[in-house]
Amino acid sequence: MTLHLKKSWIISLITSFVLLGGVLFSPAASADAAKVSTSTYSDSDQSYSEDEDDLNEELMDELELDDAEQELTKDQKEFEKYLEQISRLVPYENKAIDTLGSVGGEVNSTNRKSMYLKLTNTVIPNYTKTVSMLKQIKPSNPELKKIHAYYVKGSYLQLEGYLLYKQAVSKNKVNSKILQQGRAKVRAAGVLLDQYEQQIYPYARNIGYLH
Repeated sequence: MTLHLKKSWIISLITSFVLLGGVLFSPAASADAAKVSTSTYSDSDQSYSEDEDDLNEELMDELELDDAEQELTKDQKEFEKYLEQISRLVPYENKAIDTLGSVGGEVNSTNRKSMYLKLTNTVIPNYTKTVSMLKQIKPSNPELKKIHAYYVKGSYLQLEGYLLYKQAVSKNKVNSKILQQGRAKVRAAGVLLDQYEQQIYPYARNIGYLH
């Protein structure tokens, strides 16, 4: 019986946020980059006139004003904090899902014991930690709070599915009925996580956080 596993989309977003830094739009950083790009003349270049020097200073002043104007908004700052909080739970989520995936697609008498041990020692403890950390994140923005609820509910359902998987393989013979119930929980979790994915990106764009 094939297990339905779904890695959360958030992993890729957080990886980009933490490691690349260029995927997410930071207005202040863009203004700084523009400021550097306007420094056309070197200190050793004596060929430009005082008028050009004055013009360059005016451009720098304008960019400094732009920099101040483009500070992150309240919603953008909260979303940035939200992503930072999410990034802390990603290693636990990765560990749980990757470990379960290493068992293979089919659950049978051959890999039953291996699956039971991995669920007991790694998958469930790490995913329990994931759910616990998710529940502690409480956005103040009403829209973000509503979207985050899909992630919490979806992850909680997925944990329930993993607990049923453990029950299904706890005996010498795999209990197909309980295993099926676990798969149904994980599928239901996938629906909620999909809803989260479909709403979080538009939200980030609407508040001007994503390019």
